[in-house]
Amino acid sequence: MTRVLIVDDHPVFRDGLAGLLATVPGVEVTGTAGTAEEALAAIKDTTPDVVLMDINLPGASGVEATRRAAQIAPATAVLIVTMVDDDTVFAALAAGARGYVLKGASADEITAALRTVAAGGAVFGAGIASRLLARTHGRPRGPATPSRPDDLTTREREVLDLLAEGASNHQIARALGISLKTVQNHVSRILDKLQAADRTQAAFRARGIPRQPPR
Repeated sequence: MTRVLIVDDHPVFRDGLAGLLATVPGVEVTGTAGTAEEALAAIKDTTPDVVLMDINLPGASGVEATRRAAQIAPATAVLIVTMVDDDTVFAALAAGARGYVLKGASADEITAALRTVAAGGAVFGAGIASRLLARTHGRPRGPATPSRPDDLTTREREVLDLLAEGASNHQIARALGISLKTVQNHVSRILDKLQAADRTQAAFRARGIPRQPPR
């Protein structure tokens, strides 16, 4: 039996997916969550085999939740299921996700992806795999060099400056007059470009100060 946790901030989609998976033989939905914090608490309590994780969540993003989930339960596979079809996929993979499919995928595609990551494989929806190959083939061998804050777009730099001041996603959205989901997308791209493990590391890099390793 594959035990699954569903994480999405839209109740209709979350409940619909739970209802769908309840009809799939060999799959048990252990619970649902609407935020990263709820998801992490559920992972600690139930240690599911697979987490279906949205990217855009209130507070911490799905990328951050994936990174923290990998620390809490390394054996739990995270499959990203999202509307976001951009370079956030690379941040999600760097955080430890084993798959990335779009919400436009069919029920059969999502179920097949779930089974694949539960078995230890990796899966990417239509369009994602080709972008991954293009990026891999176009990247020189050797370790990647993190971008500098100056390499960010003007808007990303504005978001990073506020992030470095300790502003939350909600505060950044209000300050810049943009939606919360847009802020979350910017933060995910910033983490990817700077190859930062989390918001704190990105803030330190914005200030030009290397983050000290934990003692």
